[in-house]
Amino acid sequence: MARESRLEDTRNIGIMAHIDAGKTTVTERILFYTGRVHRIGEVHDGTATMDWMDLERERGITITSAATTCFWKERRVNIIDTPGHVDFTVEVERSLRVLDGAIAVFCGVGGVEPQSETVWRQADKYQIPRLAFINKMDRVGADFGNALGMMREKLGAHAVPIQLPVGSGDDFEGLIDLVRLKKVTFDEESLGAQFWEEEIPEEHRQSAEEARNELIDAISVYDDRFTEKYLEGKPLLEEDFHRAIRSGTLGGSFFPVLCGSALKNKGVQQLLDAIVAYLPSPVDVPPVTGLDPSNGNEVSRKAKLDEPFCGLAFKIAADPYVGKLSYFRMYSGRLKSGDRILNSRTGRTERIGRILQMHANKREEREIVTAGEIAAAVGLRNVATGDTICDPAKPISLETMTFPTPVISVAIEAKSAADEEKLTSALARLAEEDPTFRHHIDAETGQTIISGMGELHLEILTSRMAREFGVGANVGKPQVAYRETIRTSAQAEVRFDKQTGGRGQFGHVILEVAPLADGGMFAFVNKVSPEVIPSEFIPAIERGARNSMGGGVLAGYELMGIQVALVGGSFHETDSTELAFETAASKAFGDAVRKADPVLLEPIMEVEVVVPEEYVGAVIGDLNGRRGQIVGTDQRGEVKVIRATVPLVEMFGYATAVRSLTQGRASHTLQFARYDDVPTRICEAMIARMRGY
Repeated sequence: MARESRLEDTRNIGIMAHIDAGKTTVTERILFYTGRVHRIGEVHDGTATMDWMDLERERGITITSAATTCFWKERRVNIIDTPGHVDFTVEVERSLRVLDGAIAVFCGVGGVEPQSETVWRQADKYQIPRLAFINKMDRVGADFGNALGMMREKLGAHAVPIQLPVGSGDDFEGLIDLVRLKKVTFDEESLGAQFWEEEIPEEHRQSAEEARNELIDAISVYDDRFTEKYLEGKPLLEEDFHRAIRSGTLGGSFFPVLCGSALKNKGVQQLLDAIVAYLPSPVDVPPVTGLDPSNGNEVSRKAKLDEPFCGLAFKIAADPYVGKLSYFRMYSGRLKSGDRILNSRTGRTERIGRILQMHANKREEREIVTAGEIAAAVGLRNVATGDTICDPAKPISLETMTFPTPVISVAIEAKSAADEEKLTSALARLAEEDPTFRHHIDAETGQTIISGMGELHLEILTSRMAREFGVGANVGKPQVAYRETIRTSAQAEVRFDKQTGGRGQFGHVILEVAPLADGGMFAFVNKVSPEVIPSEFIPAIERGARNSMGGGVLAGYELMGIQVALVGGSFHETDSTELAFETAASKAFGDAVRKADPVLLEPIMEVEVVVPEEYVGAVIGDLNGRRGQIVGTDQRGEVKVIRATVPLVEMFGYATAVRSLTQGRASHTLQFARYDDVPTRICEAMIARMRGY
């Protein structure tokens, strides 16, 4: 597996989708057909190669992204299989940050589901070329046209089929290749490894020709030679199609759509052909750009072996056998075990020990890795998710990653005094691995509070504490991560003047607070000249205001969405200090926020409930009772899809409630939408309860 590959023959791809669309099943087939494994693992049997954690195998879901490498037609394909559950969306985010292309898997029945939209937008953010694979065409209710229409409508994607399914549900027998104009049928005895092509049956010929003409119209804008041949009436060859489709895909504005059934071993080899034909190699994507830490100038690195070494650490994991693993993407140059690397965030250098090629949780030693590869380093002590590692002689700092803020918290305590130290160590290790997991000690109660993206997220983490770290812990009831903000502008003036004999402490500031229009957390603007307050005190004033964001004036929750402007003040030639200005800014900030119509915010979740028609009224009534707002209802085959927004605090225990309402026949998904004002009546009751009234 350590064999060399040309950069042009390398593909770094991710597989992303809504939960249960079949990502891991697709990956398992890819590994089987490429010879990476010799027995197909199944998610439902708990034998999937990429779902290697015990928790993943027990629950039948992907929890952590897993990396592997395989070869198809002399091309090296590095794959990251990502989770589909919204609670683990950070795994998708950090994987997409370092990938060149992606496969978006959609369920043939469900089409574009809530998490499908989320991961698609994440891929848009990083401008990643994609193929779409409409899976599960063998399921009852599968509808290729509906899924394609949802991609165009909900995602705004220029999605065009390059294949059509032959039949659906129990009648799904194969597919039509629109490039070759052939019907492809799969041999079930060889698990789809053998397939044959034949002429398109008469009953499918018209629809195939119409779809091919649509494909020709769509890709002709991406390739002038293709357009010339088409307009001149010359025959269009297979390589003409490949060249035009590849051009449109690499441009990020065209998305080829394929279809099949991974579970029934149909269509995955054609998907592999499309991966190597249409998705980019490292040399097809623009050079990475960053800043030189020494002077702030912009610098870039091309995907070449003779460039200075540069990589991005995108994932930290604890391996029970080798210790801390730092997964990284190589963007340029070469890296050998024993080389010294610079962490451009900390400015520290470390020596690379062992370099590993990962295949899920299995490891292969590598002496050297080169541009375009994904590998893991053992024992880097000071590297965190999002850090740039580079040649100490040619430093560069790449753009780091941003992660969502946790929306749910619980109190946790060790079951025994002997477990307390282990609990602290386990929390630190898990927080290092997962940037959306936070923990702190509540100053008032002394409790340890852990925060995450949802109930399942925290449940998985506490299970891992017991299994991997041997920590017994008691977990409290979930608590919502409320926030506070302001609705109007206000000013406050504070003069901090403390004389204690000798040199005093003097700081005088006038701060103006205002709501932050762009949805950010905090912004600071200095509107005074150095003659009013010298420049060396400005960072201390900003620090005083920023640190005060941690506790609001209504109920002590973290503040968000506030712009602070320094509009006036004064200083003393001898008595002014940074501490005095920081203290004055902190007090002025609190005073201004109190005057600026402070409000309490709560997380609002987007809820989608898939339910049989006869239970729609009961489900809508229950959501209304939870302060929900119904956004709309859609028909999806024989079931209804109810879309609503509901406060998170009202959704605890909803899985049990909706099962009871529908005799277990409904399913639902939750994902964070936004923060919104808590109703006045509820806000007043909460504050009174917190203050002991």
